[in-house]
Amino acid sequence: MSRRLCFALDLVDDAAKIAEYEAYHGPGRVWPAIVDDIKAQGFEGMEIWRSGNRMVMIATVADDFPRSRPIPPDYDEWETLMWSFQQALPHAEPGQKWVPMTKIFDLAEQTGGKG
Repeated sequence: MSRRLCFALDLVDDAAKIAEYEAYHGPGRVWPAIVDDIKAQGFEGMEIWRSGNRMVMIATVADDFPRSRPIPPDYDEWETLMWSFQQALPHAEPGQKWVPMTKIFDLAEQTGGKG
């Protein structure tokens, strides 16, 4: 059984930096060790959507998410690089990147599970 989670994060509001960030996330562009680490944490699926400089991550995670795992050697380098494009949300905890979002509406719950 898996569950779905959503997170939010802002990018630096600069068109060139946003384009560069998106290029790093194109098909086959995320470093393989990072993709492997994402899966090792228990992510089964992940999408990142953007509007302006606001991003929303929709993730399907395993029941035992987040899993402990050995940190890959490239992790700190990737995170430092990504922070050069990102900025924390105003209400984020110090050092927090992706802020969990709270689901406030589900159509299926409104219609008795009949989409």
